[in-house]
Amino acid sequence: VQLQASGGGLVQAGGSLRLSCAASGFSFDDYALGWFRQAPGKRREGIACISSAHGNLYYADSVKHRSTISIDNAANAVYLQMNSLKPEDTAVYYCNLEDVYSMEYWGQGTLVTVSS
Repeated sequence: VQLQASGGGLVQAGGSLRLSCAASGFSFDDYALGWFRQAPGKRREGIACISSAHGNLYYADSVKHRSTISIDNAANAVYLQMNSLKPEDTAVYYCNLEDVYSMEYWGQGTLVTVSS
């Protein structure tokens, strides 16, 4: 399984970004795609997740009401629209895929920097 994340960059506080993650190299059709982030000196945290089969959603409180996760099952891609960005959103954002056996796969990460 390969995950390719993109869309990070430098943005001013209050701005928006759309992260994308393309998944490939698998054939199962029931999985969850999610986004994690890790800020300098902090633990990696899960911030949003969506299931491919049922569309179940999860948002961490830190991004709830400011972010929208969506999935394109045909393209095996997941997106994270983030609005009203804050300096504390600065982190490396990672795409994650978890299959029905709880096996997890990770992308390489994309850096988001929010300037004040």
